[in-house]
Amino acid sequence: MFKNFAEAAAFVREHNIRMVDLKFTDLWGRWHHVTISATEFSSELMSDGVGFDGSSVGFKSVKSGDMVLVPDLSTGFVDPFWEEPTLSFICNTLEADTKETFAGDPREVCRRAEEYMKQTGIADASHWGPEFEFYVFNQVVLQNGINVASYRVESIEASWNSAEGGNGHYIPIHGGYHAIPPKDQLYDLRSQMVMALESVGIPVKYHHHEVGGPGQSEIETPLMGMMAAADASMVIKYITKMVAHENGQTVTFLPKPLYGEAGSGMHFHQHIFKNNVNLFYDPQGPNLLSQTALYYIGGLLTHAPAVLAFTNPSTNSYRRLVPGFEAPINAFFSSGNRSAAIRVPKYATQPDKVRMEFRPPDATCNPYLAMAAQLMAGLDGIRNKIDPTAAGFGPIDDDIFTWPEERRATIKSLPTSLEEALKALEQDHQFLLEGAVFDETMIQNWIKAKRAEDRQLRLRPHPYEIELYFDL
Repeated sequence: MFKNFAEAAAFVREHNIRMVDLKFTDLWGRWHHVTISATEFSSELMSDGVGFDGSSVGFKSVKSGDMVLVPDLSTGFVDPFWEEPTLSFICNTLEADTKETFAGDPREVCRRAEEYMKQTGIADASHWGPEFEFYVFNQVVLQNGINVASYRVESIEASWNSAEGGNGHYIPIHGGYHAIPPKDQLYDLRSQMVMALESVGIPVKYHHHEVGGPGQSEIETPLMGMMAAADASMVIKYITKMVAHENGQTVTFLPKPLYGEAGSGMHFHQHIFKNNVNLFYDPQGPNLLSQTALYYIGGLLTHAPAVLAFTNPSTNSYRRLVPGFEAPINAFFSSGNRSAAIRVPKYATQPDKVRMEFRPPDATCNPYLAMAAQLMAGLDGIRNKIDPTAAGFGPIDDDIFTWPEERRATIKSLPTSLEEALKALEQDHQFLLEGAVFDETMIQNWIKAKRAEDRQLRLRPHPYEIELYFDL
């Protein structure tokens, strides 16, 4: 939004801005913020920053937690939810003493990944288009204690409410794809979300009801530059949740909030460019894909088990990655096949539009780290000329679930649990360390923290276990 501090300061004066909100992403992909009065918005902020405790957000140890936030002025937007006029910025994190950029800042990892791509000479830009699937619920009740473990969600669209004196316009399980009103009761809410997104400068291609009957929705943006797409991912999650909150509803990007119903993914469309030319396009190539694109696909599928530790970093991620729900659980690519880990959209045929879509990820990821990991895997495929067909990754355009079991077994599988993904990352992460994009210490800390989450889940009795075994 702003090229320099003088522009930002002039905007604050001219628009009577009263508060300046500094938002930043922790290691796990959650936003945090600290707010200063507009009277404190001075040029010294750009050099001195605002202090915070990095140990509280996964960045540092307690004994050396001091860090500072410095706003990225190009990310400024007027926050539409504050009563007082508020200008928001996404921040970079710096070391408190040296004021050098913190190497473990997720935005910095994302920046370094694209910088590494440029240094290799392969490409000078990458374009990304995450898809945002989420559920809108009217009520969520959670209980976790020594003697209780339960949750319950409610949706005005859910067919389980059809016996409660409604009007008959409920959406059956798996019946929500592009549902139209009156079944789709969230169209106005989604439109409010889109209007709020456009007001802060984020373009939206479309919104619609998704497959999940009880309130699943999707918002999709055009493809953007890598950092812009990662920043937009954080803004979109914030705005959708806030719009729902103001309307007495709640949004979750949880991959699998409902048993037996469609899960929510965060598919990443992607391609790379050099001198404004799409390197993935070849009019003579299979599915219009260039050899560069095929090598990129080969690299991403080769490293996919490790990449999933960043793109699917929650235990709930693997409730979604199961057969029967269009979930991509096998490492192959295809033209149009939605059960493939990588899909080549058939409708994207223009030279600047040809691309691939990595379908396993979900929105429990930190988008900065998730995109960086995918890009590094793809670049490794190009550098090492990993041919996806020779590596056994297809293309496969059949419905593999109609194949005999022994034939399906020939396709390499993706991890089916968080622990499998973390083991894969332990064994395969040299490609992430190239160009000092990721850091060995950060990767080990990530594995350690995610294993702790997995262990906490396994320690707790599950309600279904009680049902299965109580009488034995």
